[in-house]
Amino acid sequence: MEVYGNAWSNKVMAVTNRKPSQLSITKVKQFVGSSAFTKRSMWTIDQLQQINGIDPNRDCPEFDLTFDNAFDQWAASSAGEKCTFVQILHHTCQRYTPNKKPEFVNCQAKLMGGNSILHTAADSVTSAVQKASQALNERGERLGRAEDKTADMMNSSEQFAVTAHKLAMKHKC
Repeated sequence: MEVYGNAWSNKVMAVTNRKPSQLSITKVKQFVGSSAFTKRSMWTIDQLQQINGIDPNRDCPEFDLTFDNAFDQWAASSAGEKCTFVQILHHTCQRYTPNKKPEFVNCQAKLMGGNSILHTAADSVTSAVQKASQALNERGERLGRAEDKTADMMNSSEQFAVTAHKLAMKHKC
């Protein structure tokens, strides 16, 4: 099961690994002095009708979700966390609900595609993988050269040992 959200957030979006995928949005609460979270409410992604970012012109942590039979006000820990959650929600809806997409209103355009933090994150992961792969290839080449040098040194030492043995035998007699 993939889970989107984090330990300090009041929201979790989960996708099962089974086919067909089942997506749910869960609102949780952590009480002061407790490390555990308590489930407050839960909806499936199919019940989600609208995501209201409240004000696309300013960064604020509040947003509203409208479901089939419910309206729920949400507040993220920060405006950045709200942006991340809305963006993941948008991406997930695009991927898993092709027939019934919820409406995103009053959300910043940057969250709905293009140069999103998801694409930026994916690009940075791809870049990191490419750099790691290149570093591994270079290390492999260096190890290969070291193995070749080691084999050459071993052959040279064996030849030296044979020559030394022959000399010792020759001068012994």
